[in-house]
Amino acid sequence: MIQVENLTKRYGQHKAVDDVSFTVKKGEILGFLGPNGAGKSTTMNIITGYISATEGAVKVGGVDILENPEEAKKKIGYLPEQPPLYMDMTVEEYLRFVCRIKKVDAGQEKDTLYKVMEIVKIHDMRKRLIKNLSKGYKQRVGLAQAMIGSPEVLILDEPTVGLDPKQIIEIRNLIKGLGQQHTIILSSHILSEVSAVCDRVMIINKGKIVASDTPDNLSRRMTQSNRMLLRIQGPKEGILETIRQIEGVKFVEAQRVQEQGTFDLLVEAHDETDVREALFYAMSEKRYPILMMKSMDLTLEDVFLQVTNQQKGGATYVSDLQ
Repeated sequence: MIQVENLTKRYGQHKAVDDVSFTVKKGEILGFLGPNGAGKSTTMNIITGYISATEGAVKVGGVDILENPEEAKKKIGYLPEQPPLYMDMTVEEYLRFVCRIKKVDAGQEKDTLYKVMEIVKIHDMRKRLIKNLSKGYKQRVGLAQAMIGSPEVLILDEPTVGLDPKQIIEIRNLIKGLGQQHTIILSSHILSEVSAVCDRVMIINKGKIVASDTPDNLSRRMTQSNRMLLRIQGPKEGILETIRQIEGVKFVEAQRVQEQGTFDLLVEAHDETDVREALFYAMSEKRYPILMMKSMDLTLEDVFLQVTNQQKGGATYVSDLQ
């Protein structure tokens, strides 16, 4: 749905974006991450046609954003970090204004307004002045304006910034629902949100793509080990000895006691070895109940810090999902 090919943006001698290429498939929700100054906002602004590239091309639905900007922009709905709202308009007045800017057919205007207001749940607020709305409702109005015209692509820049936890969950669920009918690029500094909502994560640093994969795959690949935390009921030495005898176990260490009569253990297996089933049967045979077993893979926050702060020699972690 979106094709970015060899994209470069220079400001004098500085390359804000350096030969970036990627694709976003139809119906995919892509999380676009990067530290401040990494080139994330520049890339998004080029995709939306807000600024032009120095080199390279962007196509939206097969339409080049530079060669045919009006046609390409019809396919895009954009929510900037600061929603472009007119505070002295009511919600309905503002959305009618957006309909006219986007050249929505006059006969379809009423149905369009009703549909987007129902989707983002602002119908009850339609007569209120935007300046009197809460931050969460202002974000919803911003989402509504992005959706007018039924664009195939939604580009959302920090859609939950400044919201309280309840509002964040509401907007997150809304975005997940929108992903069923739209291709979405989501930029956010709330990495747990990206992990929960997005099908794929792309991380940009110093103008280059340094990682691109599903959140789970990135975590497994960057961890470079297979670690688990277990809580097992039984005698410490018996548990340790049994685990050490399991084929594929590389390391086992007892942690602090959390519950009386149990021990927490850190177990690490050799790369690409899954010892969970063997652990289960070994403990079952000894009648040592497993009360907890969880992966110790890196979180998305860990992955983000690793590829942006400890990147060596321009190494990248890009999958074949692009």
